[in-house]
Amino acid sequence: MNTFEQHQGFRTMFQENKLTLGLFFPIEGYKGSVPEMDLVKQMALAKQADEAHFASLFVRDIPLFDPEFGDVGQIYDPWVYLGYLAAQTKRIALATGSIVTTVRHPLHVAKAAASIDKLSHNRLVLGIATGDRPIEFNAFSVNKAERSELFRESLRVIRRAWAEEFPTIQASNVNLTDADVLPKPSSMDIPTLITGHSGQTREWIAKNGDGWLFYPRDLFIQELLIKEYRTHTKEFKPFAQSLFIDLSENPNEPPTGIPLGFRTGRNFLINHLHELRAIGVNHVAFTLKLATRPVEEIVQELAEEVVPHFPAHR
Repeated sequence: MNTFEQHQGFRTMFQENKLTLGLFFPIEGYKGSVPEMDLVKQMALAKQADEAHFASLFVRDIPLFDPEFGDVGQIYDPWVYLGYLAAQTKRIALATGSIVTTVRHPLHVAKAAASIDKLSHNRLVLGIATGDRPIEFNAFSVNKAERSELFRESLRVIRRAWAEEFPTIQASNVNLTDADVLPKPSSMDIPTLITGHSGQTREWIAKNGDGWLFYPRDLFIQELLIKEYRTHTKEFKPFAQSLFIDLSENPNEPPTGIPLGFRTGRNFLINHLHELRAIGVNHVAFTLKLATRPVEEIVQELAEEVVPHFPAHR
């Protein structure tokens, strides 16, 4: 039994030996670094995903626009956007992929995450990461060489702030005494996914995370990663991954590679998702940035033809 089986976001996304599907914001195809993020269109697609039994909506945390790196994600602050999503949706999990804890104060992260989890009726699944954009570390005066240690420390502080009343917490940037962080999550904890390796060993990830959020890899490599990860887990801890897709109008079109994914028809996609489920992947979140077809059509086809094979757990 997993600690979070009664947490709505976790149980919507994850079940052992099962696979569910999600969408990354922005839910649009665009060239360059900056999406349109039309609020009406994005919320219509979010509500459609909720009703169609997608299991998650993911937002990214990209604090600063680095022109050399490109891609600003959904533009908006993730906590503000999640708050808006919580009011616009009902059952779908709200996930982060991922909050850069090394450049954020852990007490602020603890309060923001608990607030979203409470306001959404326990639908937050918190992906966290060390970050990989050098300009961010310079801007926030964080030593990039210390990011692995800061990542571990941040998670420790956040978890204690959720679980304890008036904790005394000492850390490199925390000196908490005689005060408390409110609100507390309903279960005094929130399911937290470690993104990539985040400078940690797989054993540490398995022990300290509630799941592992990774990137698309060759099926053989992905299976090896999952098997090694699960040798260190004593209970079910899910494995989730992202996947860039450009869904063709031709359902039988074979796959053509694109960065971190492929262009293909739905039949290959469905078969590929079954293969991912068979090797132990529990959730796949689609990114549509490289879509060449109207995303409204893609989301509709996914909802009608693909999601029914891998529906949210409700």
